[in-house]
Amino acid sequence: MTQSHELLADDVRLRRLLDRAEIGDVQLRYARGTDSHDWELFRSCFTDEVEIDFSDGFGQPVVRLGVDDWVKGTAPRMESFTATQHMITNLLITFDGDDRATCVAYVRASHHLPNSTGDSDQTVYGYYTNRFERTASGWRIAGVKLTPLWMTGNFGIFRTALTSESDQA
Repeated sequence: MTQSHELLADDVRLRRLLDRAEIGDVQLRYARGTDSHDWELFRSCFTDEVEIDFSDGFGQPVVRLGVDDWVKGTAPRMESFTATQHMITNLLITFDGDDRATCVAYVRASHHLPNSTGDSDQTVYGYYTNRFERTASGWRIAGVKLTPLWMTGNFGIFRTALTSESDQA
């Protein structure tokens, strides 16, 4: 291989490393935006239209919606908990061409809400399979799929949180 071919190969590898770092940062911003209720940060993680699949474990239908509707639906749910903590680890990123990627990452999503139905905590253990697209603003999530493997704690706090949310409306 000539030196110019080696430089080209190095440029491609460097580009992939930078892409991986940016995708990882988006995953972390997604968790940080959710837990800190920074909805501008949360919104910055997504394409203008996003597919949300929480069908496994939660029975919700897969939906495709605009990012503003996704934020408007997520914010009150997360804000109804006293605290949440989403830890995203073990990212495995695969590329489909230059502008599409999939990131499979472990998640431990803890939710805290003191209540009268029992334990104040509920935790979901599983993984995200997120589809990414490169946009003019960088890598963004085009699709979120949450696959819960198991859950611990009081699942009733979700109902309590949603009830308190509707009472405030």
